[in-house]
Amino acid sequence: MSSNSPEANPMAASPAATSALVTDKATTASSAMSYDQKQLAFTEHVEDIYDDADLKGKGLSLPVFQKAYIGFMNLKQRHKVSSSKAILTVIDFTKSSREKRMWVIDLKAKKVLYNTLVAHGRNTGNVQAVKFSNQPNSYMSSLGFYVTDNTYFGKHGLSLKLDGLDKGFNTNARERAIVVHGADYATKDFIKQYGRLGRSLGCPALPTEVSKEVIETIKNETVIYLHSNDKSYRSDYLNMNLAVESFAAEIPAFALNS
Repeated sequence: MSSNSPEANPMAASPAATSALVTDKATTASSAMSYDQKQLAFTEHVEDIYDDADLKGKGLSLPVFQKAYIGFMNLKQRHKVSSSKAILTVIDFTKSSREKRMWVIDLKAKKVLYNTLVAHGRNTGNVQAVKFSNQPNSYMSSLGFYVTDNTYFGKHGLSLKLDGLDKGFNTNARERAIVVHGADYATKDFIKQYGRLGRSLGCPALPTEVSKEVIETIKNETVIYLHSNDKSYRSDYLNMNLAVESFAAEIPAFALNS
């Protein structure tokens, strides 16, 4: 009998058996965890992604990323996003338009796919984004969580339709034709000439040299979170309890992928 055979080495389990064992253990562990333990595990998981993706080094703050991730988990739990993708896009409009303030993050691989400039609406502000609106013809940016839809070719070339999900803040995105598109006023050259990015009619406009790649990456049911310090902003998708419980239910999957 070969010393490498399962009979000779009863401790050698198949990959499938090992996966099943890890899953069983993780399921048992998660079901026995208190809420505080689940929350701690959730927080540690968020920080692991943040650190591994070097989001601090790329200019995204941990509190903003955590809000975006809470929303992602809420939307995932409510089956509003693709089950086959783990792509989260964060736009931080507390930053100047001269800064790269959009991050496209692969949560599974824990890496930043794109970190780029992004323009805000004409009436949202000059260098800084300071005013937001959900109203048609306001020419302002709209805060909150969006889910991407399909692409089309418009006056700005390849563009990406968006569905705003935060009632009162961005739910008129379709009516307002708020889409992701490329624009020659959202480039470094424009900043060099004018000291800031140009402004859109409310769309998150990207540099033309990366817009196609970004749009192809984030299309079809991925999450975009557009952040500011606007104290009036509220969202059903910033429910920490739901995010923690949703994460805890997936601990077996995270255990297998870690």
